[in-house]
Amino acid sequence: MKRFRGEVPQVSHDLLVLREGDDVAVATRDLSPGDAVAVPGGGPVSVRQAVPRGHKIALRSVPAGGRVRKYGQVIGVATTDIAAGDHVHSHNLGFEDGSRETPLGGTHHELPVPDGDRPTFRGFRRADGRVGTRNFVAILTSVNCSASTAKMIADQFRGNALDEFDNVDGVIALTHTSGCGLVPDSEGGQILLRTLRGYAAHPNVAGLLVLGLGCEMVPGAALSARSGQVADLGMPGIGAPDESRSGLLAAIAEDTVVRSLTIQETGGVRASVRAGVAAVREMLPQVNARERVECDVSELVLALNCGGSDGYSGITANPALGWASDRLVAYGATSVLAETPEVYGAEHLLTARATEPAVAKKLLDRIDWWRTYMAAGGGTLDNNPSPGNKAGGLTTILEKSLGAVAKGGQADLSAVYEYAEPITERGFGFMDTPGYDPVSVTGLVAGGANVVVFTTGRGSVFGCRPSPSIKVATNTPMYSVMSEDMDLNAGVIVDGTATVAEVGRQIFDRILAVASGEQTVSEELEIGAEEFIPWHLGAVT
Repeated sequence: MKRFRGEVPQVSHDLLVLREGDDVAVATRDLSPGDAVAVPGGGPVSVRQAVPRGHKIALRSVPAGGRVRKYGQVIGVATTDIAAGDHVHSHNLGFEDGSRETPLGGTHHELPVPDGDRPTFRGFRRADGRVGTRNFVAILTSVNCSASTAKMIADQFRGNALDEFDNVDGVIALTHTSGCGLVPDSEGGQILLRTLRGYAAHPNVAGLLVLGLGCEMVPGAALSARSGQVADLGMPGIGAPDESRSGLLAAIAEDTVVRSLTIQETGGVRASVRAGVAAVREMLPQVNARERVECDVSELVLALNCGGSDGYSGITANPALGWASDRLVAYGATSVLAETPEVYGAEHLLTARATEPAVAKKLLDRIDWWRTYMAAGGGTLDNNPSPGNKAGGLTTILEKSLGAVAKGGQADLSAVYEYAEPITERGFGFMDTPGYDPVSVTGLVAGGANVVVFTTGRGSVFGCRPSPSIKVATNTPMYSVMSEDMDLNAGVIVDGTATVAEVGRQIFDRILAVASGEQTVSEELEIGAEEFIPWHLGAVT
């Protein structure tokens, strides 16, 4: 099967041709009618219509009904006759699901371990053996009714309140909009419980205050139980932990300081704020006593995500992140791709890399689930891309997905997880999440991701706590406008001043630096608590 990730695009001053035989190229600047643009490896094309930077121009004629290829893959069908030099976008390119061969494994790409010393980072090793990249006190709400109170408690620790606690990264209120009126045994109830417990047990959380109202369907006790107590809670989908890494991820580490309060029993909001502040103050010296130690790179669990994608995402930032992901996997670390609706149309490129047929089948089962779910809501999976994606040059979900899977590099697919399930297998995995960025990353962090890399072409202001999020711009013009919100610029690949591998190495090095405590731009702005959004699924009574 022909790959497209890792191949070098052919570049002229005006165009990017991603694969030999493609019907379209990507404009590297705004093109005007009458411009004669050089095509790498071929003759010039005369521009017939204005083509914005990042959008597609036809390299050859395609009749109505003909398939259009980019990345060496079909991205849609011509809805009218397309002539060489035409702007190819929503007005003349439509979605066609078509048929795709979905092999159940069989494609293996060896990732050699680089010569030299193994990389390390300085992290917080927990009693259960896992490693955190941050050291937070989290106030986790069991129900939306306790959200405002949680925020009032956390607000008391802003400013210089933590100046004497150098090893504490902050006190964060993790609030949400559910927890009551939701049947705990339902699919939605299981997802919420998995998510909340995943955050409660996260290695980046060293102090935990669980705050409930007192009469909700998801009791706070279900979130603050330690290992050995979990099975007694009747929590769907979560059993008693064993000695494996899977069990450890399902339980709160013994060295995590845990307290719980309910507003009704404590005496109301004011009394709960006073009690909560006192509880956090009591925790701080113990949390501060944790210190960073040298840890092997294999302890990293990387979440791969993108948002506000554009026509350059699959050319610059995503392949560069794929390079960094492969390097981590080669060292024995873990990297997890997500956003199921945004791999639709490119799933065959993932199933071919599955380590065994059951892994591939689980991904295909999740895509089938999404077809049913979207149909029940009156939609289809080709509702994507968003208006912002289209303004950036993406036309169909097939085109968007082909660029999105590039974040996963070329490593074998070792596991597929449902939303917020504990990430247990080292190597490259996939988690079933929506495409909505905060909901997607919330699931990955609940699974145990201790660092996030987030690529964006239109300019996302996303942040994530308690796991740091590194934002990578896909193009230099956006980076120049929003440089204070970006950590790295992958647009230099199109500019011709760096290769995919060179930017991939920059991302890899930044992951290690951030895991060791270097702040990301979103952390400097304290962005990330409001982006905690568990997937709200199922009936609410």
